[in-house]
Amino acid sequence: MPYQVPEPKIFACTQSMELGQKIAKSYGTDLGKVLFSRYSDGEFQPSFEESIRGTRIFIIGSTHPGPENLMEMLLMIDAAKRASARHITAVMPYFGWARQDRKDKPRVPIAAKLVAKMLETAGATRIITMDLHADQIQGFFEKPVDHLFASTLFLPYLKKLKLKNLTIASPDMGGSKRAYAYSKALSSDVVICYKQRAKANKISHMELIGEVTDRNVVLVDDMVDTAGTLTKAADLMMERGALSVRAITTHGLLSGNAYERIEKSKLQELIITDSIPTDAKSDKIKVLSCADLFADVMHRVHHNTSIASKFIM
Repeated sequence: MPYQVPEPKIFACTQSMELGQKIAKSYGTDLGKVLFSRYSDGEFQPSFEESIRGTRIFIIGSTHPGPENLMEMLLMIDAAKRASARHITAVMPYFGWARQDRKDKPRVPIAAKLVAKMLETAGATRIITMDLHADQIQGFFEKPVDHLFASTLFLPYLKKLKLKNLTIASPDMGGSKRAYAYSKALSSDVVICYKQRAKANKISHMELIGEVTDRNVVLVDDMVDTAGTLTKAADLMMERGALSVRAITTHGLLSGNAYERIEKSKLQELIITDSIPTDAKSDKIKVLSCADLFADVMHRVHHNTSIASKFIM
């Protein structure tokens, strides 16, 4: 009797439980059972409460700081390896620590590479993630990486808005490649913001490269943390004569005074995905779910079919 490849099982880390349930539903299955035991000193232990021997499993969990989120993913991968799972795919909608992808000054770590090695050492056989802070982080892995783009979600949304005199903008020089890709897909102009930082999360100066007068501007970025850059860019563009300013950012970290800044700014709308759990404490924030995208890619990975159609740009 020929060997039948079992259907995959999907599990979720605690911080991504809601997204995990959406992905499992879209995939057409139930989320697997995991028990998390916690000690009084903060130590925790995940336990798979069903057999995963010989199966492909997907573990869903964004690893945004604090470090507990990453540790949870690592422990679940290790537990799956020791339970004889056939393939272990870490589904990380948001790959944390990615801003530390190089040595930008002496005596600092390259945390993104360290995290990659930790995931592989734990036992991950494949990584699925979305909009890495830097594309070259894929090169830190020796295992296959499926790097998805949130443009699959954002471009249809922007096209539905039917904005006239559309201009795509990057809030910094590093995001210019992403902005040009969106502008090509939408046949629009591009504006780049040039910023100088006094220190992390604090901008000392910002200037515009390009024209925004009488334009509907859409800022494009991979993440929004304290929202300082986005809100400063939006206010500057409105001062320079823009008709409206929106922003699309894949990962909504929204830490510190982010919500307050967004409310006080001239941003008309901030569109993010649910790669990271968010309370969306502002009427200006719209959340697009990435669950269907990940579910579809996971299905294609399991059945060894192409995912090329998911790369709009």
